[in-house]
Amino acid sequence: MITTNNIILDNTQIHQKIKRIAYQIYESNSSEKEVIIAGIIGNGYTFAKKIASALEEISTLNVLLCEVMIDKKKPLLPITTSISVENYKNKPLVLVDDVLNSGTTLIYGIKHFLEVPLKRFKTAVLVNRNHKKYPVKADFKGISLSTSIKEHVQVEFHKKEAIAYLV
Repeated sequence: MITTNNIILDNTQIHQKIKRIAYQIYESNSSEKEVIIAGIIGNGYTFAKKIASALEEISTLNVLLCEVMIDKKKPLLPITTSISVENYKNKPLVLVDDVLNSGTTLIYGIKHFLEVPLKRFKTAVLVNRNHKKYPVKADFKGISLSTSIKEHVQVEFHKKEAIAYLV
């Protein structure tokens, strides 16, 4: 059971962060007709779906959702996406994950998309921790959190509820 003093973001706060990130994405793409929201498999994709939904509510942008399949344990394995390269080539793209820890998953995701010409490339995370071993940053973030290296941030998305907590 999760104790309430370990909660970083409750359901209401997560929804506020999602909406704020959606507005930031819209602001940086307001002159565009379409934007690709690419979520890293698992919680990153769930978070991306929520951002895409919020973006569709507040803007006239055509939002194309993409799932990015990365083996987080073996990130050097080939990375695939749920949509073809032609669907995101020369378009603005936002790569989304739930937590930015060391930056490993995000950097390999970025590497995959750098092999395709994009109009604009940004990253978004719900929780940005400050333990990066790669020079990667989140352009849009829900919260920045300084934690010890031994602590772990867990994000859980359920049908109507979401929570982020420190373990």
